[in-house]
Amino acid sequence: MTNPPWTCILFDLDGTITDSAPGITSSLAWMFERLGLPVPGTAELLAYVGPPLLDSFRDFAGFDEKESWDALNLYRTHYLDRGLYDSTVYHGIPEVLAAVAASSLPMSLATSKPETPANLILTHFDLARHFDVIAGASDDESRSAKADVVADALRRLEHAGADISRPVLVGDREHDVEGAAANGVPTIFVEWGYGAEHEKAGSHSVARTAGELPGLLLG
Repeated sequence: MTNPPWTCILFDLDGTITDSAPGITSSLAWMFERLGLPVPGTAELLAYVGPPLLDSFRDFAGFDEKESWDALNLYRTHYLDRGLYDSTVYHGIPEVLAAVAASSLPMSLATSKPETPANLILTHFDLARHFDVIAGASDDESRSAKADVVADALRRLEHAGADISRPVLVGDREHDVEGAAANGVPTIFVEWGYGAEHEKAGSHSVARTAGELPGLLLG
């Protein structure tokens, strides 16, 4: 058997492991309604799924810093109460995570979702047990940029004794590709998530289905 091409693997969450859009977009719609603002259409709301929400409120809604924080805190009241578990695991992903874990390759989550809800979701779907590290945005959003999350995941893996000389990130959005690249990490782009065609640019390779991931990850 050939050696795996990678020494450790990082996984994005939303759009890669779980289809979390229903819970996120419903909470966003509720938030906009509570703010007395027009609710964006479905396609516009989907653009919020994946990147840090503070960035999305600035870039898509035009909120200033205070307005973004007020919106985030309002959003969280609905999401943590109702939207958190309104998601499903993509077909084939549990088997992929189990195969990586069985290979003894160190594995970390690397998500722009805060760590508390990320942990709750992985535990709910009985997937947390496969990960050596669960890295995400800090709950206070002081660490939310994908580049910072990837750097934190690598630091924590190395501290746990992992070989981080050849890491790879599995993700579905351009901010995954860019955040990984900022740390010298290549990305395997998955097509079943929320990213548009142009967001693949700069990725190392592309997986059309979860069934293709073991070959790309384990060799």
